[in-house]
Amino acid sequence: MLRLWFQGRTTEQLCLVRRKGNEEEKEESAPMSPMPRCCTGFDTRRREALSHGRIMASPAGCEHYERSCLLKAPCCGKLYVCRLCHDAKENHEMDRFKVTEVQCSECQTVQQAQQTCQQCHAQFGEYYCDICHLFDKDKKQYHCQPCGICRIGPREEYFHCVKCNLCLTEALRGNHKCVENVSRQNCPVCMEDIHTSRIGAHVLPCGHLLHKAYRCPLCMHSACEMEEYWDQIDIEISMSPMPHEYSGATVKIICNDCQTHCTVPFHVLGMKCSGCGSYNTAQDGGLIQQQPPPQQQDAENETEAEQQDAENEAETESEQQDAENEAETESERTDEPRSPAAD
Repeated sequence: MLRLWFQGRTTEQLCLVRRKGNEEEKEESAPMSPMPRCCTGFDTRRREALSHGRIMASPAGCEHYERSCLLKAPCCGKLYVCRLCHDAKENHEMDRFKVTEVQCSECQTVQQAQQTCQQCHAQFGEYYCDICHLFDKDKKQYHCQPCGICRIGPREEYFHCVKCNLCLTEALRGNHKCVENVSRQNCPVCMEDIHTSRIGAHVLPCGHLLHKAYRCPLCMHSACEMEEYWDQIDIEISMSPMPHEYSGATVKIICNDCQTHCTVPFHVLGMKCSGCGSYNTAQDGGLIQQQPPPQQQDAENETEAEQQDAENEAETESEQQDAENEAETESERTDEPRSPAAD
């Protein structure tokens, strides 16, 4: 019988049988992984672990979340790992709050949204929110009722600012500029929604929010501490003197950080605010050519006087020459013979 069984199988099928047997031996000898690979059956230890909810089913979610179930979209009825995967494939968005059913990735049972599978007792996620229907690994998440969504904590390190309508770190309590409903808008740089974004937003000194930039595109304030960068510009300017014709030029500027109006030396690498030392400035008007030093001014005046004297002398000589020419002409007319009178 065994010989007939082997004769009825191709070489490729025999290799698959041998490989499967080796994998089963490895799984039994190795310690149980917290994220086991997907399989169709259960061994005794695996079934026992799943029944107590100690491990999660597989596969391990998507690029956005680590979970072991699929959400059944209430809009189209299709199964997706998360709402972001759904929105990327479909021409509409999934309302996470309306999700009522999920499918277990282990036993494929469709059931009511909950943290543990009712059939195989697999844990869908270390964290589960029954409002947002968020399944994920434990990141110290918490659901903020005023925000209406889940935030990454821990909760004790954040507080909800009523005016900003946003959860902020405790370090900013009483130490930030409130902007009403500041997160209920898109990032001015990438145009992604800030309130529900999975990318952390940076709170600027001006109170605005954005994902990442050196200055706020709305009010032009510096987005972070820039002193080290200003020091680098100081060094570059000291090593890059301007040409002689611009060495004394100045320009009026407006500082975007402290709002100071001042007149500073002009340089192509940047104009430094005399108030706060920031290079986050804007030019206000054209170049102002500085007056030369007194000694240089006196030398220029003497040169101009000499040039004027030379011109005056040349003009005097020209006038004298003209006078002499006129005198000679008049003398020649006097010497000519006169014609006799008619009567």
